[in-house]
Amino acid sequence: MKSNLLLGAAAVLALTSLGVAYAKPSPAVIAAVADKARPEADTALDAERKPAEMLDFAGVAPGQTVVDLIPGGGYFTRVFSKAVGPKGTVYAVGGPPRPPADPAKPSPPPAQDVIAADANYANVKSIHAPLAGGLAIPTQADVIWTSQNYHDVKNVPNIDMLAFDKAIYNALKPGGVFVVLDHVAKADTVNPTSTVHRIDPAVVKKEVEAAGFKFEGESTVLRNPGDDYAKNVFDPAVRHKTDQFIYKFRKPK
Repeated sequence: MKSNLLLGAAAVLALTSLGVAYAKPSPAVIAAVADKARPEADTALDAERKPAEMLDFAGVAPGQTVVDLIPGGGYFTRVFSKAVGPKGTVYAVGGPPRPPADPAKPSPPPAQDVIAADANYANVKSIHAPLAGGLAIPTQADVIWTSQNYHDVKNVPNIDMLAFDKAIYNALKPGGVFVVLDHVAKADTVNPTSTVHRIDPAVVKKEVEAAGFKFEGESTVLRNPGDDYAKNVFDPAVRHKTDQFIYKFRKPK
């Protein structure tokens, strides 16, 4: 009987470490997703992005410091803001704003700047810095998150991925986590990061572990084996339906 109990406990532990089994998301995460200040364009994506499961897997909690690395339109920035609460901080870290194509028509401010200026998200701080220059945050983070961006970083001219991942490692507290969500590429795809905007998960795992991280597990809730991996992720046939992996890495204490 005892051995059966131990085997059962080990099985549950294994499932949890792989991200297959979830407890119910915390009240803070549920409230963050239900935030009425979130724009309709964001909430319309909830069914496919599964933000509650994502934050639960990442371990986002009240009072934490979270970095949304390359936040794009700020979909996760807003949810992180509410999940960490007034005693927490979210750093939205993106590259330098692009100059307008036509100087006579100034571009609108980046989404991360708009969110940081919104009183609903007063704990969000916007930072613009070159991706190759490290993470210019004033304190170490509990969680660093990047969604559908790791493959894009590899397209930056002369980027040193080991240095990039080391900068993330150094920006985390001991025991902190780095979560990478991206589109799956088959291992034999030629130049997948630029041709189809995907990446082989094994490449990510190898590179991030080389920086000193320990792989902790994978969430499979965004996996879709029916994806056509030969198609660019912006192709209407697969857009919003790609096979995506979510890996969690931890900085040892």
